[in-house]
Amino acid sequence: MFQEQTPLNAYVGFDTITQQIEKKSIKRGFQFNVMVVGQTGLGKSTLVNTLFASHLIESKGRHNVDELDRQTTRIEAVSHVIEENGVRLRLNIVDTPGYGDQVNNEDCWESIIKYIKDQHSAYLRKELTAQRERLIQDNRVHCCLYFITPSGHSLKPIDIIVLKKLVQVVNVVPVIAKADSLTIEERAAFKKRINAELAFHNIDLYPYDNTEDYDDEERMLNSSIRELLPFAVVGSEKQVVVNGKAVIGRKTRWGAVVVEDENHCEFIHLRNFLTRTHLQDLVETTSMVHYETFRSNQLLALKGAVSPSSEAAPAKAFTPFA
Repeated sequence: MFQEQTPLNAYVGFDTITQQIEKKSIKRGFQFNVMVVGQTGLGKSTLVNTLFASHLIESKGRHNVDELDRQTTRIEAVSHVIEENGVRLRLNIVDTPGYGDQVNNEDCWESIIKYIKDQHSAYLRKELTAQRERLIQDNRVHCCLYFITPSGHSLKPIDIIVLKKLVQVVNVVPVIAKADSLTIEERAAFKKRINAELAFHNIDLYPYDNTEDYDDEERMLNSSIRELLPFAVVGSEKQVVVNGKAVIGRKTRWGAVVVEDENHCEFIHLRNFLTRTHLQDLVETTSMVHYETFRSNQLLALKGAVSPSSEAAPAKAFTPFA
């Protein structure tokens, strides 16, 4: 049994362990993998570029209407290293151009779900290798930004179907794109209807409220975040002058929309959430919840396939981590 030792008057120095961890972590750098899912024209690329104050991905907006008939959901991943005050972050952005753009969108989400599972599978393969890498490259999706069309009415049937599937394999954070197309009253009513639909369909979004690892402060923070969901956001890579001051925003015939003004949209709350308060938790939750569930299911399936009493196909015919 562990017994607490009576401290002597000498300073040992193990309280510097946090500094040691920080030094090694900063030297190694950090990684964050974000997937963006939503129909073309909702400003996915612009929002990601605005969030990280860098031009990371090009807009996939169409210039030719004929492209609609040829478009299917694709997976396009790009990687950038960005640095801030000596901290390096490798940011992997997974775009899904073509999602939801067809007249018939049946199964348009399959390539998205497959990609997420494939990253878990690749990580598990490397983890189980006899001579595995000292630091396994982590391409698991840590956060999925799901873009909701600002219709002001309710979620589309495809939204319900895809959200149900996504929350089983990844941390999902919903955003109402181009929120400046709605009035403040319309936005509030829209969010209320969305949350009612999410609750009705038992769609459990990140951050989760049933995790024992959180302390009271973290639970309060997560509760305040859930009250904001879905984030109503506006993105822009342009500077406009408002009251003699240059700000990030958009000018319309009705006035200017300032991206970082919380009276105009909830962009600043989303950015703080993703980068300043929950980035590491998103990474850890991916590993401890979603990946662990995948890992457990795969290993149990493998164990059942090779069991002498199993009536399944022989082990050599079993393909693990599919």
